[in-house]
Amino acid sequence: MLELFRAEAEGQAQVLTQGLLLLERDHTNAAELEACMRAAHSLKGAARIVGLDAGVDVAHAMEDCFVAAQEGRLRLARAHIDLMLRGLDLLLHIGSEESALAGEDAEVSRFLIDLAAVLASPTDVGPDLVPTPSPSVGPDLVPTPLSPVGPDLVRTLSPSVAPDLVPTVSPPVGPDLVRTLSPSSLDAPSRPPDREPGERALRVTAENLNRLLGLAGESLVESRWLKPFAQSLLRMKRQSQQCGQAIERLRELLPPALLDEAAANLLHEVQQRVLDGSQLLQQRLLELEAFDARSTNLANRLYGEALASRMRPFADGIQGWPRMLRDVAHTLEKKVRLVILGHATQVDREILEQLDAPIGHLLRNALDHGIESPAQRLAAGKPAEGTITLEARHSAGVLQISVVDDGRGIDLDQLRATIVARRLTNAELAQRMSDAEVLEFLFLPGFSMKGEVTAISGRGVGLDAVQDMLKQVRGSVRLHTQLGHGTRFTLQLPLTLSVVRTLLAQIGGEPYAFPLAYILHTLKLPRTRIQLLEGRQHFELEGRSIGLVRAQQVLGGADVSMSDDWLPVIVLGDEGLSYGLVVERFLGERELVVQSLDPRLGKIKDIAAGALMEDGAPVLIVDVEDLIRSVEKLVVGGRLDSVREAASLGPALTRKRVLVIDDSLTVREVERKLLQQGGFEVEVAVDGVDGWNALRAAHFDLVVTDIDMPRMDGIALVLAIRKDAALASLPVMIVSYKDREEDRRRGLDAGADYYLTKGSFHDETLLQAVVDLIGEAT
Repeated sequence: MLELFRAEAEGQAQVLTQGLLLLERDHTNAAELEACMRAAHSLKGAARIVGLDAGVDVAHAMEDCFVAAQEGRLRLARAHIDLMLRGLDLLLHIGSEESALAGEDAEVSRFLIDLAAVLASPTDVGPDLVPTPSPSVGPDLVPTPLSPVGPDLVRTLSPSVAPDLVPTVSPPVGPDLVRTLSPSSLDAPSRPPDREPGERALRVTAENLNRLLGLAGESLVESRWLKPFAQSLLRMKRQSQQCGQAIERLRELLPPALLDEAAANLLHEVQQRVLDGSQLLQQRLLELEAFDARSTNLANRLYGEALASRMRPFADGIQGWPRMLRDVAHTLEKKVRLVILGHATQVDREILEQLDAPIGHLLRNALDHGIESPAQRLAAGKPAEGTITLEARHSAGVLQISVVDDGRGIDLDQLRATIVARRLTNAELAQRMSDAEVLEFLFLPGFSMKGEVTAISGRGVGLDAVQDMLKQVRGSVRLHTQLGHGTRFTLQLPLTLSVVRTLLAQIGGEPYAFPLAYILHTLKLPRTRIQLLEGRQHFELEGRSIGLVRAQQVLGGADVSMSDDWLPVIVLGDEGLSYGLVVERFLGERELVVQSLDPRLGKIKDIAAGALMEDGAPVLIVDVEDLIRSVEKLVVGGRLDSVREAASLGPALTRKRVLVIDDSLTVREVERKLLQQGGFEVEVAVDGVDGWNALRAAHFDLVVTDIDMPRMDGIALVLAIRKDAALASLPVMIVSYKDREEDRRRGLDAGADYYLTKGSFHDETLLQAVVDLIGEAT
């Protein structure tokens, strides 16, 4: 019964939250008052059935408040809305298991007293009626509103927390600072449409849905096996017809003296049997083709329905964000309008559930860092009310979600100064970095441009969490900013995690699958269009220069000679960085059911997952981002093979090889350039696991590694190197931001040969340390 009450409370909480936010904008909205009153009435009845007396009291008091507003005895203002939202949080808490066991008498009593005071007042109630959190309570105890989704996400408040700590309230402000969320700012009705009459809801676990979609995807793949089988039967039919024609020619060629009556009868019987077999085969082939059409159609419909059951409209995941933004705006004393576009955009439910925290970070970031105060906006010639736009749409086979604000934008000069102040690089290098490279620092763990920590931001745990989530679902994030005009974050995610549309290509005699979402272009490139620039091959495509790379050099496999004058090329990457991958031939487009590789294999270089072809043959799905990093390593090391002269790779390089391992793009590039200027051949790795894989795959003379890295830190990497018999003698240098003696001792005790701090090294220091360890570059 409690589970039923929680489910109903979540649904009614959505109605109440939407209604209260709209009533704060327009307190005379009769439709919203009626909807909120009915929602409170329903919650009162549900609580009474379950036996939650505290819930009955809270819901009844809220219902009285809505009735008073309907009758004109009460004019809802911001203080009333804050108090009603506090009651809604209390109702959700009452429905939780902990609350149901412990009771909520004190909290309910305080809420009822405050609400009674509101109803007793004939005029608007000021903000002083709404309690503010005690200074002794940390900001983590001030709850933020949550979207009414699954029961496992119902927010629970500790019974020891007094109810006056429930709402997040700003200091008293004037009416001109009250947040406005206009219904016109939404591209869909503010209230979701009612369920169709007769439609029933059934609670199904996510695991069951995943299995159902997996089986539906497999059936879709299996259904395609019939077409090649039908084509093989068609070849048999042609062979049968050719056999009958051969028998007829044999009859004509045999002399009459050899063709007696018995032989003629036997030959005629064979010819007739071949003809009967051909006709039977033709009949069965027609039946098989009809069955193939029905089976494929049924499998497609089954997969479509299973996928639809997994997909949810974007609107289902945005219920908590308007209230969250409202509370934060009040706390910061800012005015903001939230514009939400793409309510009906379909999103994979797993992706939608994981989007809650990242988008919440981006919205708070836009409001706290981007949107200025009303006075600052007016002084800059902007309207006092800022605008944050949240949009979800499908584009080129991927889901794109953008968070855009019209605030102050990011001051790149200030960002460079912050980077230097935090000793992440020196001033000279910071000035030489491009804007895109500088913006990458915002995604570093613990990085923040704020000098002090507040309850809203300042700890530097926002943007790195966004990037980590996107990596988990094979997505990416792009950041664009313009000083004084605002900032745009664009998240690019797959439509679903279970099935991927791919282009199959043959490389080294084996098929590989490239997700279409990462392919910019495919073409047959004439060899005459290949140009040479600074020793690297490229071609022109739509006004851009695209570098050429042989796929076999990256993914391996047999070196197949390509004598054709036209080269099949897949252009991968994005608008900023792209490469043309030369393959042997295109094998067509396929929808593949993603099969995870055995976790015991670890992260396989350049490979994301596996799948099965129609005939059951396995195929590897390429990790395009990892592949591009591998190509960059070849470019940086000057080891790209010529497409024209693939067979003659030339003599091996005699320069000493250094592996640089660091999760910071900027640090990697600085160290790589310094070492290359010193004559060394350099390969880079993005973290400890990537570096460990590189060490086992190739020979290096020196390893330069950071300490703090994801997946495997530098200390663990050094210990692994010293335990490996083949690598135990390999020199290792640690370059870290940590400059304390205990950090230095910890690295040397693990087995490192040299310890250098990033904040102090410069050209001569790093190069001299490398020479001391392994000698000159050649």
